[in-house]
Amino acid sequence: MTVLQTILVVTALAGAASVLVAATFSVALLAKMVNNMVSLSVGILLATALLHSLPEAFSMEGTSPQLLFAALLAGLLGFFLLEKIALLRHDHHHEGDGHHHHHGHDAENAGRSGWMILVGDGIHNFVDGILIAAAFMADYQVGIFTAIAIIAHEIPQEIGDFIVLLNAGFSKTRALLYNLICGLAAVLGGVLAYFFLEKAHAAMPYLLVIASSSFIYIAVSDLIPQMHRRPHWVESLRQTVLIACGVGFVILLSLLH
Repeated sequence: MTVLQTILVVTALAGAASVLVAATFSVALLAKMVNNMVSLSVGILLATALLHSLPEAFSMEGTSPQLLFAALLAGLLGFFLLEKIALLRHDHHHEGDGHHHHHGHDAENAGRSGWMILVGDGIHNFVDGILIAAAFMADYQVGIFTAIAIIAHEIPQEIGDFIVLLNAGFSKTRALLYNLICGLAAVLGGVLAYFFLEKAHAAMPYLLVIASSSFIYIAVSDLIPQMHRRPHWVESLRQTVLIACGVGFVILLSLLH
């Protein structure tokens, strides 16, 4: 195969593999306890953003910390505005409130956090595609190892995403389908990197920061407030342990990576 064909195949496999492994794990162990697993998702999303993606972005050569922080601020405000638009469109109404909303209105309203996490996930996968393409263009063996490493570090994040989607009212099938579509953003990133590697590489740190802003925003604005609605000390202890497990999962895979 040519280098471009190899990039297409490997980025498609990398994008799909992490999603399928995460979905299998989530459905088998977590789907029946999705309310409790929200805490695990908070730990995974925050650790992915703050301990992996943001440090990676800030460590890249030629980046300006001021511009990266500006991108982070823009991302947080951008997702705030997206959520505001969704809330205004739904006018805070719900099924059965006398406004004759169609069946499924509440699920659509709850699903806004799901759509935002998909945006961030798609951007993150796009960056992964750039990394895989750059590695293959340097050396075939390096490309293989890079793809394996990316699949490994994507699994905890995809588990977190899957839990967010289930919590937002997505069915298991729909959550899997949309996650797979976002996974294919890696193919787009790989192809663009093959033709425009220098420009793609320059944009990578800012894309990573924007993707991270979606993970942080969802965890802080949507998931943590849900956890505060269950203030009993036993539940609070369980939440803290699950957050720590999510953080530990990401740290463990980062150390192995």
